[in-house]
Amino acid sequence: MIDKLLPAPVVTGEAFQDAPLSEMYPEEWALVENAVPKRQKEFGTVRGCARSALSRLGIAPGPVLPGRDRAPQWPAGVVGALTHCTGYRAAAVARARDVLTIGLDAEPNEPIEDPGVIDLVTLPEERSQLRRLAVLEPEVCWDRLMFSAKESVYKAWYPLAHRWLGFEDALLTLDPTNATFTARLLVPGPRVKGEELTEFSGGWLVESGLVVTAIAMPA
Repeated sequence: MIDKLLPAPVVTGEAFQDAPLSEMYPEEWALVENAVPKRQKEFGTVRGCARSALSRLGIAPGPVLPGRDRAPQWPAGVVGALTHCTGYRAAAVARARDVLTIGLDAEPNEPIEDPGVIDLVTLPEERSQLRRLAVLEPEVCWDRLMFSAKESVYKAWYPLAHRWLGFEDALLTLDPTNATFTARLLVPGPRVKGEELTEFSGGWLVESGLVVTAIAMPA
């Protein structure tokens, strides 16, 4: 499914059902052995998705462990992102010579019920946009899609900046005509190729009861 969102240099792995816990490497299991079963299953399955994607790059299987910042540690020369939500796990990876950074997020296509959460994750300009889009295409849960897009922005941002990016630090514009989004950074961005990064661009799809967003910045 996510192959539809990402350009050819990026390879993916995805799952709609959880893999057996026995497929985890001992180093991975050690991190979740005391967690609830739901956490164990999503943790293990999404790492299986990552190994599947990495194998398409010719990389031998091995544990996919989080670093001190909880972001996944990829093999040298590889960039990537993981996501999981109810009923779906996915990974996207690419060679760093081809892609600078990847952001990926999946969420259920369900509205965010708590208005306080919407206020927390969106700016006033974005909320106005969401109201217009809800009239235009009510079958899409636009608030959830915007939340997902901001998660993808953060995952693409962090490997470049190595610092936090808040929900209020990027202004998103969703384009329903071609299922794309642009995130204009409202804080100073990292320098990329000698210039300050000021925005990210990505795409989305709504399928199988999910909203999925992705960013792949060419190297």
